[in-house]
Amino acid sequence: MTKIIIQIPCFNEEETLPVALAELPRRLPGADRVEWLVINDGSTDRTVEVARRHGVDHVVDLPRNQGLARAFQAGLRASLRAGADIIVNTDADNQYHAGDIPRLIEPILAGQAEFVIGVRPIQDIEHFSPAKKLMQRLGSWVVRMVSDTDIPDAPSGFRAMSRAAALRLNVFNSYTYTLETIIQAGRKGIPITWVPVRTNPYLRPSRLMRSTIGYVVRSFVTIGRIFMTYKPLRFFAYLGVVPFSVGMLLGMRWIVLYFDDPTRGRVPSLILAAIMLLMGFQVWVLGLVADLLNVNRTLLEELQLSARERDLAADDETPGTGDDEAA
Repeated sequence: MTKIIIQIPCFNEEETLPVALAELPRRLPGADRVEWLVINDGSTDRTVEVARRHGVDHVVDLPRNQGLARAFQAGLRASLRAGADIIVNTDADNQYHAGDIPRLIEPILAGQAEFVIGVRPIQDIEHFSPAKKLMQRLGSWVVRMVSDTDIPDAPSGFRAMSRAAALRLNVFNSYTYTLETIIQAGRKGIPITWVPVRTNPYLRPSRLMRSTIGYVVRSFVTIGRIFMTYKPLRFFAYLGVVPFSVGMLLGMRWIVLYFDDPTRGRVPSLILAAIMLLMGFQVWVLGLVADLLNVNRTLLEELQLSARERDLAADDETPGTGDDEAA
């Protein structure tokens, strides 16, 4: 029996949630059961009431707003405990066309992938600003480089994953889960692919992009942190090249000038060259330490996976107490 759970992270979505739920399917090819799950991320409106009135099967109620990334992770945990074989994630603003869910889950049902991303026609979306389109392309390029995947729309939140893939995913970034989960899938050897999907008309402004400058800054910080977390040796190697190269050039300049006029010591230039060389070397050492910590994190994730599997096995043996979960 194959159970598919469609999860929707929500924060004050009483107006748009009914539109999104009206489009969701109750039957899907290859599924014996389709259930809906809403993650209420500390909403202060009637989001939970609206969800229940429209027949949502499960509600995860977070006591305060914790952000999209943590809401997504809470939804994964709840979906796994509810026995999901495939988890589909979509948005409460009805951005993604629910009619493409069968296309999204098809590679998983066929055994071709464990993780599927719905790729939007970014250049055709009129309400996306040029800055947002640029950051979408930049973010996707960084993800492809770091993860060795070929996903052209990494920031897309329309995605499906198998139970095995969901068990292995972790979200460390508090801003967004989209880029990080793809990188983890690529680095952990989880089979991942993408399918083209459609989008719906614009209903409300993005909650992640409150201003263009803020979005660009946060996107750059997120991309930098991702590169630092998953490619620490390469990141610090590139970073250390700058001061080390400056130090080398200053040192060569000092040598040339010294032989040209040995009577002048040019001590400040020599000191600056030594400082820059030392800075570059220290950054490289920091990269080696970070790379060793990265190995340790990988081992901890394997232990975490075993713990999750044991917890879910224990939940299966314990009778449930209801559909709602307070986190």
